[in-house]
Amino acid sequence: MKKQFVTLAVATLLVGTAFAQANDTLAKVKAAGSITMGVRDSSGALSYTLGDGKYVGYHVEICQRIIANVEKAVGKKLEVKYTPVTSQNRIPLVENGTVDIECGSTTNNEARQKQVAFAFTTYVEEVRIAVRANSGITSIAQLNGKNVATTTGTTSVQLLRKNERATGVDFKEVFGKDHADSFLLLESGRADAFVMDGQILAGNIANSKAPADFKQVGEVLNVEPIAIMFRKDDPAFKKLADDTIAGMAKSGELAKLYDKWFVQAIPPKNIKLSMPASDANKDAWKNLNDKPVEAYAKK
Repeated sequence: MKKQFVTLAVATLLVGTAFAQANDTLAKVKAAGSITMGVRDSSGALSYTLGDGKYVGYHVEICQRIIANVEKAVGKKLEVKYTPVTSQNRIPLVENGTVDIECGSTTNNEARQKQVAFAFTTYVEEVRIAVRANSGITSIAQLNGKNVATTTGTTSVQLLRKNERATGVDFKEVFGKDHADSFLLLESGRADAFVMDGQILAGNIANSKAPADFKQVGEVLNVEPIAIMFRKDDPAFKKLADDTIAGMAKSGELAKLYDKWFVQAIPPKNIKLSMPASDANKDAWKNLNDKPVEAYAKK
């Protein structure tokens, strides 16, 4: 009986330790000797692939700064593993510990805050509509009877349907598994429009075979805070991430990094997105916070 009790106690201790470590990213990565970054294949200048397992972008670089500080905190060099995620699986992969820090294009909203945590907002996005330049489409009203592409697991078409200008507009949703797939629906003519974050649209247009064939049109559907994501209930890791971003904002590095990816020429085609920082972005860097999109809607 005593042996069974000891065995049960040890098992309980091990489960408790594993549970605690699941919400203690610093302890988890120190023990593993590695940290896993969730990245996107085609999230505009925030996070995208150059092929051969190489990922670049504004949020990728911010995450690299955070990881450098993680290494200082745990006192050792860590192997950085890159795991491609999609809009559909990014939150589950963070929740279950597969991904330690997600560095893509995730909107911070109240529903997601119940599942994961977000660092200070580093990018404020405008949701727009992309169409073929010769389509004649210039507004939401002209989407009536059209096929509209969206990426599975995103909120963009929901925002379109809620827009007051969409009243009485009947369109059909067609789904891409990721942003590149959604843009391909537009590029191939299977969709008449693609609704998504403006910089993701700009990135896909810039890297398309014929950038001049596409344009962004119509009304801004929404303004959204985009942030780096990690597990909930891990105050030490959140503080480290937030402190890193705060330091970058104070030194001006955040603004310089933004300029590098959104104003200057970027790889692989050395095309400029020509998207200077908006007032909303500048305000987010000046008044750092992790407020969800619902707080922006109340302004």
